[in-house]
Amino acid sequence: MDDDLLPIGQFARLTRLSVKQLRHYDEIGLLRPACVDTATGYRYYRAAQARTAMSIGLLRSLDVPLPVVGQVLAGTEGALESVHDSLEAELARRRRTLASLERVIADGLPATQVRIVTEPAHRVALVRERATGPADIARATTAAMTRLTAGLLYGPATRSDTGTATDTDTDTRDATGSVAGTDPAHSGTTPSTMPGADSSPVPSVMSSDTPSAVPGSRPTTADTPPALPGGGAAAGGPRLIGLFPVDLTDDFDVTAALVLADGWHTGGTAQLDVLPGGTFAAATHLGPYDQISLTAHAVLAWCAERRHPMRGPIREVYVSDPAHTPPEQLITHLMIPLEDES
Repeated sequence: MDDDLLPIGQFARLTRLSVKQLRHYDEIGLLRPACVDTATGYRYYRAAQARTAMSIGLLRSLDVPLPVVGQVLAGTEGALESVHDSLEAELARRRRTLASLERVIADGLPATQVRIVTEPAHRVALVRERATGPADIARATTAAMTRLTAGLLYGPATRSDTGTATDTDTDTRDATGSVAGTDPAHSGTTPSTMPGADSSPVPSVMSSDTPSAVPGSRPTTADTPPALPGGGAAAGGPRLIGLFPVDLTDDFDVTAALVLADGWHTGGTAQLDVLPGGTFAAATHLGPYDQISLTAHAVLAWCAERRHPMRGPIREVYVSDPAHTPPEQLITHLMIPLEDES
């Protein structure tokens, strides 16, 4: 036996790794021993392997996944960039969670006043984006909103070959209509390009248990999205909504919708559809998008207390233009469809 070889226990102590870790790294091909005794199966390492072993330990302490550790050891350029981005996203999620927790500490558990309202059906333009799970909602919502606004809505007139509006063109900011929209699953999401807005009030109240009230809120550190075409609904611009399933799975659709006035059609990848009307449990959220889950919780609890079966999708109506409104002043209407027990 080579005198330079170290038994696995001694090598583990030298490199501050456990024997179990070294065995696992051998099994996955990340760090092979210098020699394996064919008779006993004992693993032996050389001192020259200590730097590699300790580099693995360092990278693991930085939450670098083992497959990426292998890429780093192999000298793959940019191998750590995806880990950096993932940690940044997790940090942002934690900050959003902390902000929501601070709001609960300050204001108590959500007790938003809920109203029962009716809403007519609306002709809408839709764009769907597949989300791979709850953590993917922000990306999917942003992608759907981006695709929807990329194919801006035009009136019945045509546009010139240069893309410049002609005398018969209808500017997109003249779109009208009311709408409602989104989901409690929107928890922890702040679409970075959320362009939605709806200046129309919550639909007329059929009945209510208590007067409407809006809870306090806290701002977030999320970046301000770009301005809406036409300055948002408050300025007569597009009116956007989000639609999300009641129960989130590992794979589901996030939908962005825009209400169309009579005579309007859509371009780009948006599809024409009808957003059903009906009876809804409605509440108003004041504050950052990533705290909408708190208001959604209050609405869902209200529905559960009254044994209201729910049908999806849940809607979020974006009243404010986030490009021109501070996060703590953003207004969003939550509308959860109800169905009668029968």
